[in-house]
Amino acid sequence: MDSQEKEALLKKITAEVLQKMTFENFEISIASKSDVEGENFVINIETPESNLLIGQYGVTLAALQHTLRLLVRRQTEERFRFLADVNHYLQAKTDSLSELAIESAKQVIRDKKPVVLRPMSAYERRLVHVELAGNENVKTESIGEGEDRKVVIRPVGELEKIDDKEA
Repeated sequence: MDSQEKEALLKKITAEVLQKMTFENFEISIASKSDVEGENFVINIETPESNLLIGQYGVTLAALQHTLRLLVRRQTEERFRFLADVNHYLQAKTDSLSELAIESAKQVIRDKKPVVLRPMSAYERRLVHVELAGNENVKTESIGEGEDRKVVIRPVGELEKIDDKEA
């Protein structure tokens, strides 16, 4: 299956799901990019009813993406990666997390004290770790369990351990 076939399949399945959810006013665009992990697709749904598709903290959007993945897997044996986004919500969230990570790292370097970020999903934590991986002055680690898992940003050389109770 080539890129155009994958894009057509994603668009078709997404449109069918939205119609079954009784959405009438929407536009679907597919963006494709290649990286070290292969080709990735982003399905962006433009709609004035975005709050219904995103939900609180993106929970509904995550459920929609999960549903789309299941439906795509039923249509093809080939595995490929894609994200569902609504009105570029994920891009804005990614930019915001990137900014939070950079500002927190600056604070850690300035104050020479660790900073504990709010609880985040695995995807959000990964974004923070990746954003700060190139910064030689800080190191990151995840602490906590389940929904309370969060990222700690520490100055390099800092030995003090923050356990879950202090965070």
